[in-house]
Amino acid sequence: MKCYLFIDFGSTYTKVTLVDIEKEEIHATGKSYTTVETDVTIGYKNALEKLYKKTDKEIDIVKKLACSSAAGGLKIVAIGLVPELTAEAAKRAALGAGARVMNTYSHNLNKSEIEEIKASDADMVLLAGGTDGGNHICINHNAQMIANSGISIPVVIAGNKSCNDEIEEIFKGKIEYHVTENVMPKLNQINVEPARETIRSIFMKQIVNAKGMENVEDDISEILMPTPASVLNAAEALSKGSEDEKGIGDLAILDIGGATTDIHSIGEGSPSKASVVLRGLEEPIAKRTVEGDLGMRYSAHSILEAAGKNMFRKYIDIKEYGLEEELENRYNNTSFIPETERDIKFDEAMAKVCTDLAMSRHAGIVESIYSPLGATFVQTGKDLMELPFVIGTGGVIVNSKSPSEILNALLFSIEDPNSLKPRNPKFLIDKDYILSAMGLLTKVDRNMAVRMLKKYIVDCEGI
Repeated sequence: MKCYLFIDFGSTYTKVTLVDIEKEEIHATGKSYTTVETDVTIGYKNALEKLYKKTDKEIDIVKKLACSSAAGGLKIVAIGLVPELTAEAAKRAALGAGARVMNTYSHNLNKSEIEEIKASDADMVLLAGGTDGGNHICINHNAQMIANSGISIPVVIAGNKSCNDEIEEIFKGKIEYHVTENVMPKLNQINVEPARETIRSIFMKQIVNAKGMENVEDDISEILMPTPASVLNAAEALSKGSEDEKGIGDLAILDIGGATTDIHSIGEGSPSKASVVLRGLEEPIAKRTVEGDLGMRYSAHSILEAAGKNMFRKYIDIKEYGLEEELENRYNNTSFIPETERDIKFDEAMAKVCTDLAMSRHAGIVESIYSPLGATFVQTGKDLMELPFVIGTGGVIVNSKSPSEILNALLFSIEDPNSLKPRNPKFLIDKDYILSAMGLLTKVDRNMAVRMLKKYIVDCEGI
């Protein structure tokens, strides 16, 4: 039996998926705790051992491809000129590349900000600023500050192209740098894909720094991309389809993890009402947001600060729980698995809070602005009110007996009348954790990936 093997080196678990090429089916899966602190090879081999126990057929693995968010995944600092423009464009480029943005800086960097960057544990810096032929003073100043700082991580230069020669001279012999196209060549026009590809390629070279990853590389064909980028690839494939397979249309993916809550949305997000006008930077068709303060374990201690007690009250009787104690316990015990009804109920309440707040941050808003001509409705961000599909993934959703109850938390509510959150989408679920694997499969056979996504992404109502 000819198969593809897809590996996801996650921050918590390493997951392996064996795909029967002829039948276009998932033949077997396995997962094991990611052993990044010691040697990722151990977790990988444990996951493979569990997978092989599930099959008694003779297997011919044609290709092994991997994605990774081990060792915290890809962490980036984004720098631009104007917060709402080039700095925001740089942030979107980093997020679309599968990164976690540690911080975003704008205007001229100062010494304290440079010290923050040095202490941030970031893997690289994305340096933007100025449209092509526009402002050059800011990006040159920031390049000089970086060069003088002793920062040792790579810098991706994606700003005003007129400054590239000068910045290369500033960095030469001091900083590892990579030049790519401007993330905003013209005002309000974003161009993030070249920067994304540059970031991904640097990440793939660096990923061997995870303990034992160099040993794994000998056993697999290639580590293609960060895990979030693979999930985004799968989302785009399912939404848009392929040469031979029709996609299902606009969609969003909610991924609740131990450290972050990610949302990917595919669609223009244009105003659903004719009377609304757009304001601000154009939204990408494929948009990803990462909420580093909303996670089930590694970020559990920060959820209460981000959401407040009132949001918890929407989903649980807080008189029955000590919120701070429950959240701190999960933060201090990242391998904690809820088994009692009480613990499961609290975990799912946490998931609902993460879902609610993450979608509020991801979706756009509409506001009424008054002018001499009267009231005008202005939209910032994506309008997701008519979004037809939302896919849930992540352990707390996949293992829930009522995943739709968690997903309901992302819906529009009259309590937040300016939000453009979805009103009535159909809820689907990634029951078999195939999104990252299918994102890898798109690089081999996009037609097969779309067919398998449509087969395995199932309706929540059937669960």
